[in-house]
Amino acid sequence: MNATITDAADRHRFEAHIDGSLAGFAEYLRSDKLVVYPHTVVEPAYEGQGIGGALARAALDDARDRGLPVLATCPFIAAWIRRHPEYKDLAYQNRSRVSD
Repeated sequence: MNATITDAADRHRFEAHIDGSLAGFAEYLRSDKLVVYPHTVVEPAYEGQGIGGALARAALDDARDRGLPVLATCPFIAAWIRRHPEYKDLAYQNRSRVSD
C-alpha cells in the first residue's frame, strides 16, 4: 500500500496517511544529540500492509540525515532495526561509565 509519510513536528511524530486518512504514526523525542522512538501505532484497518515499516524507514532515514544516534525503546522500531542491518549503525551506544 502506498502511504504518504510526513514529519508532524508539532506532534513529535511521523505520520502515515492513505487517501487522507491517518494510517499510523511513530512518536519521537528529539534533541540535538539523540532521537528516541518510544511508540509506534498502526491503525487496525492498515495492519499487515507495510505501514509500520514505512514509518520506521522514514524515521530512521531522518535520524541519519540529522546525524543523530537512535534509542529505539519502541519494540517495533527496535525489531525493525535488527531485521535491517543497514540501520544498525544508528543505534545509540551508551559509553558512560560509573566507577567508585
